[in-house]
Amino acid sequence: MIAFLTGRLAFKAPTHLTLDVQGVGYEVHIPLSTYYALPNLDEVAALNIHTHLREDAIQLFGFLSQSEKEAFLLLTTVSGIGPKLALGVLSGLPLVELVRAIQSEDVEKLATIPGIGKKTAARIALELKEKIVKIHSGLPSATIEEPTVSAGPYDDALSALVNLGYRPQDVKDALKRVSKTVEPQTGLKELIREGLKELARG
Repeated sequence: MIAFLTGRLAFKAPTHLTLDVQGVGYEVHIPLSTYYALPNLDEVAALNIHTHLREDAIQLFGFLSQSEKEAFLLLTTVSGIGPKLALGVLSGLPLVELVRAIQSEDVEKLATIPGIGKKTAARIALELKEKIVKIHSGLPSATIEEPTVSAGPYDDALSALVNLGYRPQDVKDALKRVSKTVEPQTGLKELIREGLKELARG
């Protein structure tokens, strides 16, 4: 089984990528959170891999964080959820928000994920509420400090990330963390890039 891959990013799309590992191209299915945090093409990328064996194919699913991989594996244990749908769940909510929704049995929030109805959402909450605790304990807590970067780029970055499908509060929390590590006059492009990395970490 392949558990980890490091190589040159040869191709990337919102649902999959191709990783060149010593001349061999691996097609890897990914969630949106991983896609948004990927480096540029031809740069080195490292992914946590789940190898899924089928009768007619071998599929690879990749994640930038181990927490996302663990959440993916837990989701596939739920009746009626296969690897592709589990990937869709991870793409539908930021990891921290997904874990909180499961722990609090927030069926309404889980049901907002495309492809997940209320019955499936209730099943996810029921079957994973206790199991998801180990992932929750490894996730970072959101900070509460106000951003110190310039208001213009900050507001533009906030709008851009929300338009990508992230929850406004999660974006605000991510940008607050980013503001602690960047220069006050950091530009919009850099803020978005760093914000995506924070959101991918959950």
